[in-house]
Amino acid sequence: MKQIKQSLKNLDLFSLRLRLTIGISTFSALILGSLAVWTSHKMQQILIDSHKHNIQQIVDRLPHDIQLYSEMMQPETGLQKAINNLSNSNTLLFIKNSDNQISIKSPTLSLLSDSTVNKLMSITQMSIKPQIYHVNQSYFVLSGGSLQVQGKFLGKLFVVRDISREQMMFMAMIRSLSIASILAIILITLVIAFYIQYSLQPLCQLSQMTAVISLEDLGQAQLYLDNAPSEVKELAQTLTMLLSRLSQSWEKERQFVSNVSHELRTPLTIVHGYLQSVLRRQSNLTEIQIEALETAASEADHTIRLLQDLLDIARADSGYLRFQMKSYILNDLVEEVVMMAKKYSDRTITIESSIYPIELKTDYSRLKQVLLNLIDNAVKYSPSNTPITLKLNRFHHQAIIEVCDHGYGIPLQQQERIFERFYRVDESRSHTTGGSGLGLSIVKTFVEGMGGNVSVKSKLEEGSVFTISLPIIS
Repeated sequence: MKQIKQSLKNLDLFSLRLRLTIGISTFSALILGSLAVWTSHKMQQILIDSHKHNIQQIVDRLPHDIQLYSEMMQPETGLQKAINNLSNSNTLLFIKNSDNQISIKSPTLSLLSDSTVNKLMSITQMSIKPQIYHVNQSYFVLSGGSLQVQGKFLGKLFVVRDISREQMMFMAMIRSLSIASILAIILITLVIAFYIQYSLQPLCQLSQMTAVISLEDLGQAQLYLDNAPSEVKELAQTLTMLLSRLSQSWEKERQFVSNVSHELRTPLTIVHGYLQSVLRRQSNLTEIQIEALETAASEADHTIRLLQDLLDIARADSGYLRFQMKSYILNDLVEEVVMMAKKYSDRTITIESSIYPIELKTDYSRLKQVLLNLIDNAVKYSPSNTPITLKLNRFHHQAIIEVCDHGYGIPLQQQERIFERFYRVDESRSHTTGGSGLGLSIVKTFVEGMGGNVSVKSKLEEGSVFTISLPIIS
C-alpha cells in the first residue's frame, strides 16, 4: 500500500509515459468495448432471428394443419386441434376474432399468471414486430399476423414463445464477456504501461547522462547508448555535437573575458596611479578639478577591482585559480580583517568567539578578500547606525564564520540567486551603492575552492546572516 501511495505521489501528470499509456489504453478500451457491444448485439439478433424462423414455420404450417383437420372434424374442433399440436410448454398460440377477443388459444396459456397474460394481451394491441419482450421476470418473443385458410379470414394469429431460459443464459454470457473485457483492458493497460516504460528507458538514461554533465565536462561529454532505438541514438549524437559547440563557445567567452580583464587592468592601474600622483600635488588645482580627479580615481579604482574579479572568475572557470593553503589561526586573521574594515567604514564591527585558537588550513589572502566582501556587503545593505557582528565557532571538523547584520534583509525567493554572477537584489542600485553583483559570486568561488561552503539566512527588515564553513586542522 505504501509503495502504491508513493508511486501515485511521484506520478507526473504531464509525462510522456502517462500520456501514451492513457491514449493507447483508451483506444484499446474503445476497440474492445465496441467489439463487445457489437458481439452482444449480433448474438441477440441471432437469437431473435432463430426464434423468428421457428415462429414463421409455425405460421406457415398452421393453415395446412387447420385445413387437414377441418376435413376430418368440425372446423372449430380442427382449428383447436391444429393449435394444440403446434403448442408446447414454451410455445403458445391464440387467435383473436374481429372483436379483438381471444377465440381460440393454446391450453398451456392458462399456465401463465393473469398479470403476464394481461401484459401480453396489451402488447398485442399494438403492431407486433418479432422481438424480445420482458414481462414479469420472463422473456418472450411475440409475432402476429392474419390467419387465412383458403382465402377465408379466421382472425389474427399470435405466437408467443417463452425464451426466458435462453435469455438468462445469454445475459450471463454477456456479463462474463463484460468482465472478461474489463480484465482484458486492465491487463492491456498494465502491459502497455510496462512496455512504454521499457521503451522510454533510453530517453531517461539520456536525461540522466546530460543532468550530471558539469561545465568542465562539456568538451569531453560523449552521449552514447548501446541498445537504444536509432532515433534516440541520433538524438544523443545531436546533443553531443551541441555540447561540443557550447564548450567551444564557453571557452571563447572565458578566454575573451580573461584577455580583456588582463589587458585593461594594467593601463587602468597606470591611469589610477597618475591620478593619485596628481591629487597628492593638488596645491595648484581648483576645487572643481580636485573633485573631478577624485571621481575619476574612484571610478578607475572600482573598474580595476571589477576587472580583478572578472579575472579571478575566468581563472576559476578555466581551472587556473590557485590557492596557497597554509595553517593560520582564524581568530587572528578575522581580527586583522576587522581592523582593515574599520579604516574604510565608520560602522561598529565586533567579533564574538568563545573558542581560541581555531586553527585551519586556508589561503590567507583569499579568505581575507571573502570576509572583506561580506563585511562590505553588510555595510551597504544595513542602516548606518546598526552594528555588524562576526561570530566564530567550531563544529565537529568545521570552522564556522558568521557575518551578521541588522539590515533590510533578502526576500526568500531571491536568496538562492544572490550568489549568481551579476545578480543584485535591488537592480535600481548603482555600482556606487550596490556593487557590480560579483562580490558574492567571488565569495562562493573562493570558499568552495578552499574546500568549504557558504550559505545565507535572511528575514526582511531583520537582517541577514552569511555563514562560511571551512575544514579545520584536527
